[in-house]
Amino acid sequence: MKVTAAEGRLPVPSPQARTSSGLVSDVRIFGVECGIRNLTMVRVETDEGITGLGEATLEWHDEPVAASIRALTHVIAGRDAGRIEYLWQLMLRSGFWRGGPAHLTALSAIDQALWDIKGKATGQPVYDLLGGRCRDVVPLYANGPRGSTPDDYAASAAALVELGYRAMKVCPVEPTADVDGNQALAHVVDVMRAIRGAVGPLVRLAIDFHGRLSPAMAIRCSALIEPFDIWFIEEPALPDNIDALSAISRATTVPLASGERWLTRSGFRRALELRALAVVQPDVAHCGGVSEQRRIAAMAEVDQVSFAPHNPLGPVGTMATAHVAMAAPNFLTLERAEGDVSPWRDEIITTPASLGGGILTLTDAPGFGIELNTDVCLAHPARPVPRPALSLPDGSFSEW
Repeated sequence: MKVTAAEGRLPVPSPQARTSSGLVSDVRIFGVECGIRNLTMVRVETDEGITGLGEATLEWHDEPVAASIRALTHVIAGRDAGRIEYLWQLMLRSGFWRGGPAHLTALSAIDQALWDIKGKATGQPVYDLLGGRCRDVVPLYANGPRGSTPDDYAASAAALVELGYRAMKVCPVEPTADVDGNQALAHVVDVMRAIRGAVGPLVRLAIDFHGRLSPAMAIRCSALIEPFDIWFIEEPALPDNIDALSAISRATTVPLASGERWLTRSGFRRALELRALAVVQPDVAHCGGVSEQRRIAAMAEVDQVSFAPHNPLGPVGTMATAHVAMAAPNFLTLERAEGDVSPWRDEIITTPASLGGGILTLTDAPGFGIELNTDVCLAHPARPVPRPALSLPDGSFSEW
C-alpha cells in the first residue's frame, strides 16, 4: 500500500526532522496460508531504503486487521520511523477510540517493524537497543503434543523429546459443563498420565485449559493433574474473569499463566495486583508490539512473576519476541508451535539465527536479523479458514 499526503491527516513534521531511520514511505501486507490459520506479515519501508518486519496474525480476523493497518498507515506516513514511542502513542491515542484486538494487532505489527528498522539503521540487534543480552540463548517449549487418544499424545510428546525439546504444552481439555464430576475430566488425567510416562520426570509439562473450563471445574481439574508435576496451567478460565483466576490460583499449587488475549499493560494490571498469576504471556502480535511487551515483562518482574510470551503464530513474531526475551531479566521460556502448521512456515523469512534442540540462538545481526521471503509469501496466499466450533453434548456452544 503506497502512502501519500492526504488532506485532513495529522500534521507531518518537516523532512529535516528525521533520524537515520528515515521517513515512513510505504507499508505492505502479506497474507500467507499456514495450516489451521493464515499468517499476516507487515513490511514497513522508509525513504532511506530501510525496511522492517512485523507480524499481525489475528486468527480468523484477517480482514479487520488489514483494514486497521491501512488506517494506521495514514497516521504514520511521512513521519520519522525512528521516533518509535511517539508513533506508538500516536497510533494508540490519536483516534479517540482506543484498543480492540484488530487495532492493537495492527499497531503491534507496525511497532515491531519500527524496532527492526531502528536496529538496521543503527547497526544493532534489537535486544541491544532494549538494554542488551540477559542470556546467551532463548529456551523454547513446544506447543505440540497432538492426538485423539492418550497413546497418540504420548507418542507425539516422545517425538518432541527426540527433536530436542525438554518442555512442552498440551491442550487435552474437551468441552465440559460448567458444573460436572471428575469423570468429565478423565480424558485430561489419562492424557497427562500417558505423556508423563512417555517423557519421564525431567521434561517440563504445561497444560493449556484454553478458557474451556468454568472456575469451579478448573479448580477440580487442577487438583486432578497435580500428581503429574505440571509446570504451569494456561488460561484455566476465561481471561476476562480475573477475580476467578485469582480464586483458582489460591486453590491450587500449580502455577497459573495467562495473557495471550490481554491488550497493552492495562490488561495485565489487575491480574498482577491480585497476584493471580505466576507467569504472564503477552503476545507481541497483539499486546502492543515490542514496546509494550517489554513494559509488561518489566511490570511482572516487580512481583517476581515470570515472562513466557505467547507465540504460536509465525516466524516474524517468533524473532521479534526472541529479542525481547534476550533482554528481559524475568524471561522463562518461548513458545513454538510444532503441529498444525504448513511446511513452508519457517521459509517465510531468511535469518542467520539458529534453531534446534529446543533452543533459539540469535546472532548480532542488525534489527531482528531477518528478511522476508516474498516468493514464499506470494506462492501460498491467504485463504478463507473456517473458525473452530466446539459443542457440549446438548449441542450448545463451547469455548475453543
